[in-house]
Amino acid sequence: MFDVKFIIEDPKKVKKSAANKNIKVDIDKIVELYNLRKDKLVKLETLRARQNEVSKEIPNAKENKEKLLEEMKNVKEEIKNLEPEIEPLEKEIEELALFVPNPISDTTPIGKDETENVVVKTHGTKPTFDFEPKDHATIGKALDIIDIERGTRASGTRFYYLKNEAVLLEFALVQHVIHKLVSKGFHPVVPPVLVKEEAMYATGFFPADKNEIYSVNPGEDNLYLVGTSEVPLTMLHASEILEDKNLPVRYCGFSTCFRREAGSYGKDTAGIIRVHQFDKIEMYSFCHPEKSAEEHEMIREIEEEIMQDLGFHYQVINICSGDLGAPATKKYDVEVWIPSQNKFRELTSCSNCTEFQARRSKIRYKNEKGQNEYVHTLNGTATAIGRTLVAIIENYQNADGSVTIPEVLRQYMGGKELISIKK
Repeated sequence: MFDVKFIIEDPKKVKKSAANKNIKVDIDKIVELYNLRKDKLVKLETLRARQNEVSKEIPNAKENKEKLLEEMKNVKEEIKNLEPEIEPLEKEIEELALFVPNPISDTTPIGKDETENVVVKTHGTKPTFDFEPKDHATIGKALDIIDIERGTRASGTRFYYLKNEAVLLEFALVQHVIHKLVSKGFHPVVPPVLVKEEAMYATGFFPADKNEIYSVNPGEDNLYLVGTSEVPLTMLHASEILEDKNLPVRYCGFSTCFRREAGSYGKDTAGIIRVHQFDKIEMYSFCHPEKSAEEHEMIREIEEEIMQDLGFHYQVINICSGDLGAPATKKYDVEVWIPSQNKFRELTSCSNCTEFQARRSKIRYKNEKGQNEYVHTLNGTATAIGRTLVAIIENYQNADGSVTIPEVLRQYMGGKELISIKK
């Protein structure tokens, strides 16, 4: 059965956190069903114990043998009737518990939605132009590096072709970020992007975000395209027991990601900010519970370091409870200035999911006393390629329509400094 001990141990805390996250779930019903199941299990164990006792007494019984045989018959009948009552209770508890969110951190601000997220810090200054800056879609078309029209023709809206220097720029980003993360102790991984349904439940993307995920051959393959490599990276150690001395275990996963963007009708319809397919490098950590808050800050610092490498003007946001989602106890977004929109837009995020995903995917570690405990899991976007390209193109655009390549990426592009209009 799904591990619901954290709900039973402190139902008031769980109930309050769910309310702060604007997630409706009947915690009292879960507790009621859990206690009912517990009572039935206790009764069942008592009956089984008595059954064992009677079975031992019968061979040596003389005067009361008939009475013991009658009792054995009655006990057996009670067990037979009681056993089928437990499984439906377990199923109902699990179905309800799947909607229970991770309790929020004490350092997560309480708020109803994204309007109440809190700015933690701002870095750098807005870029200035002595000309009217253009948006990335216009620049990308003129430079022949982004082709949205043909992408739509091939696959529909929110798809595009990345071409020429933009492709080289993507792989320059990938090399720069992967090298950085490996130097910081992350193990590089290219994970599968099709996963089983259990992986989506294990990470908390199901049931809440099921409408955002593409399913593949329902009824046949029953696989799902991931919206982030966080999902397969979690499953890398599903049902395993890690060694305390080896924690934290850190990975960086490069993958193509897929999202339906079902709830985004009318939002960001121009350009490539909100699309159905994009590449991303994700940081992931399996961490000791006492170190997860510290690990979270470290992941955020790496995200900021990458932003600074690229010379972006950005702000860090502490996401409020109502905008947090089910798995995370705390989350930071890093938003970069986009000149054509005259505002900050999310480029990366990082979340501390504490033991929420580990409970669902049964990932534990053996502590110093030899006892098994759940690890904490954390994830963070090292770079979302499409949005990062948007930020580079818009912030590094020039009056003649060219785009300056950030200095840190030039070594991966043969020293090339500019992407210019082809003559």
